[in-house]
Amino acid sequence: MSNDVAAQTAKYLLDTKSVLFNAREPFKYTSGNIGPVYVDCRRPLSFPEARKFMMDAAANVLNNEIGAENIDIIAGAETAGIPYAAMIAERLEKPNVYIRKKPKGHGRMSQIEGHFEEGSKPRVVLVEDLQNFGHSKQIFIEALREAGAVIDHFFVLFDYGIRPEVVKDNEAMGLKQHYLCNWWDVVNAARAGQYFDEETLQSVEAYLNDSEIWAEQNKATA
Repeated sequence: MSNDVAAQTAKYLLDTKSVLFNAREPFKYTSGNIGPVYVDCRRPLSFPEARKFMMDAAANVLNNEIGAENIDIIAGAETAGIPYAAMIAERLEKPNVYIRKKPKGHGRMSQIEGHFEEGSKPRVVLVEDLQNFGHSKQIFIEALREAGAVIDHFFVLFDYGIRPEVVKDNEAMGLKQHYLCNWWDVVNAARAGQYFDEETLQSVEAYLNDSEIWAEQNKATA
């Protein structure tokens, strides 16, 4: 993944307001924690120019870093990974499946949807929209491996890039991660393009360096 791709992806995320910074009125997350950053990687789907660039870049990253000849299937994780996996599979001319969080409760009781021949040991790349703590992918990885897939790689559009424990978890699961950009790329693009004032950018950097200390220092504004 080149610096140019990371910078342009970050710019598209900023231009489409898929990432937001607000240090004065922090965002409250599902966990109950607060922070000055927010990312919505479903939003680029609605912007054709940004979507095309990201999907072309994603296909190039996988082709360059894995090799299309070493990929048999592109799998999308429910739900946000499904459309991105389909578009990447189209560009690489590969079969596409998607994985549910749990088996559906009727019909064939499938968890993996699409043609997936059990026992064939296909080489699969899992696609999600983003990675923060990285917990969600384990469900999908286990489902694929139980069905006989060989899965050593996964791809996200956006990686938080601030959690060393996630790197260790990936290594423990035997996974290599591929992505387009992370929070540091967005901060660099935001500063270069003057999307936010310097005070906001410095506050965001403080959060990215230590989110717990930042939250404690800013809890009065939440």
